[in-house]
Parts: sequence; C-alpha cells; structure tokens
Amino acid sequence: MTAWLTTGILFTFAAIAFVLYRWGNVKCIGVTPVRTFTFIAILFTSGLDVGLIMFPLTEFAGYADLSTSPEYGFSNPLAIEFGFWAFLIWAFYFLTCFYFCVIEPRVKFFEIPLVKFINNLVIIGTCAFTAYLLLTNLPWYLPEIGDGESVVGTFYLIVFVVIAAAVYSSTSIRYVRTLSLASTWLFIGLIALMWAGAFLSPESGVGEFVTTFALLGDYFGNLHHFVLPLNDYHEFYLFWWFAWSIMIGQFTSRFVGGMKTYQVLIAMMVFPSIPIAIWFSVLYYYSVNEIATAGFYNIAMVTVGITFVVNSLDSLTRLYTDNLNLTVQRFGKAKYVVGNIVLMSALTLLFSLDFLQIQWVGALAIALILACFGYIMATKYQKVAAIERSPKENQIDFSKIELAN
Repeated sequence: MTAWLTTGILFTFAAIAFVLYRWGNVKCIGVTPVRTFTFIAILFTSGLDVGLIMFPLTEFAGYADLSTSPEYGFSNPLAIEFGFWAFLIWAFYFLTCFYFCVIEPRVKFFEIPLVKFINNLVIIGTCAFTAYLLLTNLPWYLPEIGDGESVVGTFYLIVFVVIAAAVYSSTSIRYVRTLSLASTWLFIGLIALMWAGAFLSPESGVGEFVTTFALLGDYFGNLHHFVLPLNDYHEFYLFWWFAWSIMIGQFTSRFVGGMKTYQVLIAMMVFPSIPIAIWFSVLYYYSVNEIATAGFYNIAMVTVGITFVVNSLDSLTRLYTDNLNLTVQRFGKAKYVVGNIVLMSALTLLFSLDFLQIQWVGALAIALILACFGYIMATKYQKVAAIERSPKENQIDFSKIELAN
C-alpha cells in the first residue's frame, strides 16, 4: 500500500506543476459560480470534517512521544499536526477542482459507467467514514455521557440525527451556501472563544500566543518531510486525503467564480490554512499547559464539529445522488431522505465494526486518478492539448446559485 500511495502522491504533484505551466492563467468558471469568499467557505467547510475539531487534542501527546515515534523528532507536535492537515495537501483538492472545472467537460471520463460506479463507491464510503469519526470521538469530548471511553446509545442517536439533518439539507443545493457560511462563522467564533480563554487570562497573554504560533514556522522549514508518508499513521492521513480529493474537487468545481488557475491554487492552499494554523496553535497551548476543556469548551467543539459533519455529508450526499440519478426529482423527498439515511447509517456501522477501512477508499481514488490520466493519453490527448479556456457554456453569473435546485 505504501508504494501505491507514493505513486499517487508523486503523480499528483507532477500533474499540478504541469497544470500551472500549461493553464496557469486560464479563468476557471464553474456551472454555478459564486463570489470568492463564498467559494472559500464552501471549500473549507466541505473539505474538512469533524477530525479538524476533535483530533488535535488527542494527537499532540503522541507526536511528542519520541521514544515511541522517533520519526517525529525533526519537528514539534504543532508543526506536525499542521502538516497532516494544512497547506501542501490542499493542493490535492486544487488538482481535482481544476480537472472537473476545465478538463472533465471535454473528456467525460467520470461518465463512463464503471468509473462512475467506482467513484460513487469512494464518495459513499467517505461519507460513512466521516460519520464514523464523529461517533468514535464523542466519548472523549463528552465523558459526562457514559464512561468516557465506550460508544453508548446516546452517541448513536446523535450521529443518526446528524446523518438525517445532512441528508435533508442535501435536498436543495441552495442550502450549501447558507450552511457553509454558517459553519465558517461558527468555527471562527469557536477559535475566538477558546483563544480568549487561553490568552486573555492573567497567567498568559498575547505574547504567549505569538510564541506558540511561531512554532508553525518549523513546518515550512521541513516541508519536504511531509510529502511522502512518515509512518503508518501519516499514511492513514494521506489515504484519507486522497479519498476526499476527487469528490471535493468535483463538488467545489461547480462554484469557482472566475479566478485564474494559479489563484485557485493559492486560494485553496493558503486561505484554509490560516484558520487551521490559528486553531491548532490555540489547541496546542491548551495541551501543553494542561488547560482543561471539559464542560463548556468540549460542548462548543462538539457543536461546531457536528456542523462540519452536516456540511460535509450534505455536499457529498448531493454529489453521489446527482451522479447516480438518485435525486429528489426522481424519487420524491420522502423516499430520497429515508433511503439515504438508511444507507449512511448502515455503512457507518460497518466502519465501526472494522469491516471497512478508509485506506481502501483512498487507494481506489488513486486508481481513478491514474486511470483518468491513462485514458486522456490514450484517447483524448489532442482534445485536452487544445484547451485554452473553461467550457463556453459556463458564464460568470452569481445569481445562478439562487435558481439552482
């Protein structure tokens, strides 16, 4: 699996370099363009899930334990956490976003029946894994419910309600903008709340935050360490990012509003990384100084995490139901909602039983990416080589989002 992952990573970065060289100044226009801030909000909240909120506090200590994991010794835990979640790996999303916005309309590789089937397996599997992550992390953040370790009935109920809310909101794409902007502002509010709790106390100050934030500079000084997997855990993360990459690119490509290709890359790598950097710095300060988050802070984090999950599942459910023509228009809202809730709930349980692994899903995504390149080279080379702009039918009209179903 490591060799397969390495092949996928090296191909992805080579493809990004070629895209910038060949189409760096092409204006990217999606079928439902939105303004840049809205696009970034959709990208950020669709491209991340509950792990961003819930994982760091459980992981910092592991990155600091060099006796168990000496491979982390080149940097500090904050920089390593940032490297697993931000900046460089968001380039995966850029490549697929550009492809679906500019190239796929001419190639139609993902409309081939077998490819469409495999792609939707990836999407559905990743949806279920997102819900599974929420389920498995709730005991740590809500120890007041149960024994703080086991998944109890209440947690299953919470995840079921989250799945139901996401499926319902996916019935109309108009909910995407509202949900994405709301998720973004809630996350910003959570950062401000916990930042104030840590750095406005008499024992610390803004200078402490600056000192903690500065540790992230070590990530950029050791960027090369994060390209290929450091160990099995980093490999898990990279497969996870690949699992997301095709569907997030496919989804976000709809909303690109006229930015040039290189600007899309900058937007995707830089803008999401800024709040992630601030958020992780705040959490790292809590971790290092053993500041308790039990109670109100944990509830606030779970609330924002749930919002992220609803947002992600909304986007992905909408995507795979559109791809498979399992739409509200075809089946009616009641059948659509019930069918998708049953499917997502069943697959979430399969992940909880260790029957499914996200690494398998990521490996399938890499296979699709490499197969797409082979298909272009074999059958569509001249057509792709002639591309000079986004599809003519895609025009910058920010009112389209209001008219979409």
